[in-house]
Amino acid sequence: MMNAPIDPIKTKLLDAILPHVAFDGWAPTAFNAAVAEVGIDPAHAKTLCPRGAVDLAIAYHERGDAEMVAALGKADLADMRFRDKVAHALRLRINAIDDKEAVRRGTALFALPHMAGDGAKLIWGTADAIWEALGDTSRDINWYTKRATLSGVYTSVVLYWLGDDSLDAQATDDFIDRRIENVMQFEKVKAQVNANPLLKPFTGPLAKMMGGIKAPPKVPDVDLPGAWRDPS
Repeated sequence: MMNAPIDPIKTKLLDAILPHVAFDGWAPTAFNAAVAEVGIDPAHAKTLCPRGAVDLAIAYHERGDAEMVAALGKADLADMRFRDKVAHALRLRINAIDDKEAVRRGTALFALPHMAGDGAKLIWGTADAIWEALGDTSRDINWYTKRATLSGVYTSVVLYWLGDDSLDAQATDDFIDRRIENVMQFEKVKAQVNANPLLKPFTGPLAKMMGGIKAPPKVPDVDLPGAWRDPS
């Protein structure tokens, strides 16, 4: 799910707010300071960011996703196993973060009950961006399960990374490998269950029911809530 390019003035606001986020969080105080530093009309700033600092926190996350996708596009993945491609994408996403405190404050912001929906949408967007960049072609229930699983992995990686003080975040690198291995083990068990003839009376009807679930349609050039944008 790719987002439209960020407005240049909004980019300036985003860059201006980051030094203040470490002290004030993604809060109105930080937003007002950024507006003053950029020197734009506060009314215009509110037009660009109706929710103030929250919209800039969202833009910061989405900018990281875009940088990750760009880095994946330049990477040589030809000789990698698919699990290693996913792990590499996760590392690139972490490397795209240039302000750890901004992420820490963002994590606290999107953990608030009234912000949880926005936070979940951002994490899902990251997982979707990774799968799309890696060429995922699934259009059935797997479209959802892949993104749900990777959303959980990415969330755990970020939380681990926030507390990681190892040299060059080596501990986070190792954690990513362990989490991917956990997912591979789960997929192996799932395949074994589906292939077990003794369980067919249970798995068969479930598979038939799930077969009717389809991925959301690609809707290019339509800016509607919930619309899936075709990255091509």
